[in-house]
Amino acid sequence: MPGPAKSVRRQPATHTLVAFIDEHRDRFGGVEPICRTLTAHDCKIAPSTYYAHKKRLQTPSARSVRDEALKERIRDVFTSNYRVYGARKIWRELNRQGHAVARCTVERLMRELGIQGAVRGKRVITTIPGGQVQRAPDLVDRDFVAAAPNRCWVADFTHVKTVYVAFVVDTFSRRIVGWSAATVKETVFVLDALEMAIWQRDRDQQSVQPGELIHHSDAWAIHMVQARRAPGRRRHRGEHGLRRGLVRLSVSWHRVPQGSGSPGRDGLTLATTDPTVSWR
Repeated sequence: MPGPAKSVRRQPATHTLVAFIDEHRDRFGGVEPICRTLTAHDCKIAPSTYYAHKKRLQTPSARSVRDEALKERIRDVFTSNYRVYGARKIWRELNRQGHAVARCTVERLMRELGIQGAVRGKRVITTIPGGQVQRAPDLVDRDFVAAAPNRCWVADFTHVKTVYVAFVVDTFSRRIVGWSAATVKETVFVLDALEMAIWQRDRDQQSVQPGELIHHSDAWAIHMVQARRAPGRRRHRGEHGLRRGLVRLSVSWHRVPQGSGSPGRDGLTLATTDPTVSWR
């Protein structure tokens, strides 16, 4: 029988231990006695580590000195070019001036300075309040823990490169059960994701039971699937599910949480390449 699991205590950071030693070194007879006591209590730090840390604080490294000089040059190039140059153009300008520097270094220092170049094109806005349509009640109340599959689905959409991608996530397994992609954001675009989710559950022989499922989204107009159907468009399976009580709508003012099922842009890219997700 294995014994009980031992709790693992994280080692304090070096700068924290150094600050503690500086505070108490006069009281306990110097650096070495404190280092021995700390090491005996699983806070390992050698006197050489302490002195090396103090030396680094007193004498900056060659890299930090060069970084400070490069930051001044980056700031000058950025300001003199109407604050529109990005990392690529600043990197080329510095090399033209005779300052040999890598592009990744320029990108890192620009992040530290908190500056970035102007981005061409129109910013894509995906969050448009839907106050013109009657909103469904919030049936989830920020409680995204589901007791079983097909109890709570959360829906959201994002803009990836040149297309909009909508997805429906089952909060029980955090699996993407439905998705759709389109070049425009319309009601049919969101209904396609819901239709795929219902179809996929039927295929897996885990059909949605009437009255059990809550379809939750945030309070944006694109998710108001109660909107009127466009003339001439076929009725979606997702609409049938809504009308016959198979799916209950839930809407809140909050954004769908990233940690509670919504994968975000990077997570969505990885999740949609998972072989468990059916493509059609």
